[in-house]
Amino acid sequence: MSRRTSSRRSRLRLALAALIVLFVALTLALSRWVHVPRVDLTADGLYTLSPGTVQIVGTLHRPLRLTLYFSEHAARDLPQLRSYEQRVREMLQEMVARSSGKLRLQIVDPVPYSDDEASAEGNGLTPLSGGSNGERVFFGLVGTTLPADAAPGSAGGKTLSVPFFDPARETFLEYDIAKLLYELNETSKPRIGLISSLPIAGNPVIGEPAWTVLAQLRQLFSVETIDPATLKHVDGSLKVLLLVHPKHLSDDAQYALDQYVLHGGHLVVFVDPDAELDNAPFVDASTGLTDDHNSDLPRLFKAWGVVYDDHKVVLDRSRALKIELGDTSFSHPAMLGLGAQELNRNDAVTASLQQVDVSSAGYFDLAQDATTRLIPLLQTSAEAHVVPVQRVLEASSDPTLLLRGYTPDNTRYVLAARLRGPFASAFPERNSPAHLAQSAPDAEVILVADTDLLSDRLWVDTQSFLGQPMLNAFASNGDFITNLVDNLSGSSALLSIRGRSTSQRPFTRVQALQNAADQKFLLKKQELERELAETRSRLDELQPARGSREGQASAEQKREIEQFLQRKLAISKELRDVQHQLNAEIDALGLRVKFINIVVMPALVTLFGLLYGWRRTRRNRRRRA
Repeated sequence: MSRRTSSRRSRLRLALAALIVLFVALTLALSRWVHVPRVDLTADGLYTLSPGTVQIVGTLHRPLRLTLYFSEHAARDLPQLRSYEQRVREMLQEMVARSSGKLRLQIVDPVPYSDDEASAEGNGLTPLSGGSNGERVFFGLVGTTLPADAAPGSAGGKTLSVPFFDPARETFLEYDIAKLLYELNETSKPRIGLISSLPIAGNPVIGEPAWTVLAQLRQLFSVETIDPATLKHVDGSLKVLLLVHPKHLSDDAQYALDQYVLHGGHLVVFVDPDAELDNAPFVDASTGLTDDHNSDLPRLFKAWGVVYDDHKVVLDRSRALKIELGDTSFSHPAMLGLGAQELNRNDAVTASLQQVDVSSAGYFDLAQDATTRLIPLLQTSAEAHVVPVQRVLEASSDPTLLLRGYTPDNTRYVLAARLRGPFASAFPERNSPAHLAQSAPDAEVILVADTDLLSDRLWVDTQSFLGQPMLNAFASNGDFITNLVDNLSGSSALLSIRGRSTSQRPFTRVQALQNAADQKFLLKKQELERELAETRSRLDELQPARGSREGQASAEQKREIEQFLQRKLAISKELRDVQHQLNAEIDALGLRVKFINIVVMPALVTLFGLLYGWRRTRRNRRRRA
């Protein structure tokens, strides 16, 4: 009997061990080869990728290695950053899950003085100061292209990075990562075109360098200069076309721009009521025409529903820049420093910029019958005021003259914007075979009512260091232009990715309770101050009687003071009661949430499982019967 029992126990143990091995093997196999449906239950779909991102991830030509650097130890006292790191990691994992093996993710903790820290710095990541024990905190992403048959850990080719994941830019997290993937997937620099009547490219003959903004664009893009005098067609393969200070364009050139936009091209237009860097003579000797150094696209603007006056300049005394004329410093209301309040924080182009400087800028508006939409990128404050451009020219030697008769218009004028279609052709009479009369509904043009923001003097200083020129940017103009071109040069999938909501969820119920308590506190405080004022007034009334009835007056004063102190203590107790009541309500709310999460939800899941099992058992019994 004992032998049978021992043999039975041995078989049970072997069966249990076999079941464990089979379970582990099935789990590994399912996780490796079986696609498990993923459900996003967040209110705003935080973990659901946009269709544009899915398209970019699904059309990768080569494997990419993504390395997320996060200083785990240095950020242990930074809970907001640790929470955001989890958000970034989960989004990267979602992209990896949809990449069909093309994306490979590794997470690295670059501890101080390690090879990983040196690798993070070498790949362009920007550390944040203020970690635990003064350590630097790295939190960025490095992407590297790999050969098609690359083994894990093999050397890569092209490398790009997101220097730092700023929690303030969380709404554009998906866009920033998708843009990195898109740029890694491209095999060559995007081609962009430039049409300009300003000396942006410099003059090599006399040793005049190109403007810094163009030098920066040439580092990232293949820039092709186009002569407007011979322009009859714009190559549709150009990712972006920059049109700077258009003057005296022929109908053929304007028609070429018209059709480029209607066929889906990305056009950026810079116009100006007073281009201060325009070196053309005011009177053209060959034609005898007067050139006021302004620019406009009246025919195209009218077709697009845009209102623009090339003889009006926007002043803004609240955003005036300080300038120096001789030994005197002035605030110039036509030269504006646009800060956080004037930049569109909901647009990927301007979300991270600090300040953009403009000078003698115009403004845009929409016609009443416009079918397009104007989405501001740069605006003035409500203190702005519009004046004729001639007045700005007359006050060039004394900018304070512009403040005479200054009356704010209480309007925030749009200095730069996205103009979204549909666009109608400005040349409906033309009937060439490739002619389009209207664009797609999602066509887009960028409008900027200033050309001076492109010049070095408004955003960058050039200094010499050991004989080499060193650039010191004091405004974000260069980043603004680079971001514009970078944004528009992406694919339609990348452009379709908009800002998302953040993962931070305020406790609205707690905030409502706090606001109600604050209101009670305010009412009690006002009541106390009112009674204090009445008591002081009563004491002042009793004060003159001190000479005749000093003892009696003193007694009345003491009684008033004693009553006031008693009332003050009573009100203080009521204030404490309000605070205790608030804390009790918040604690009760927390207990209810915990009860729902810990007891109610598991109970409902268990009850659902029992009901499902009971119904299934009952159904099986009926079938057997």
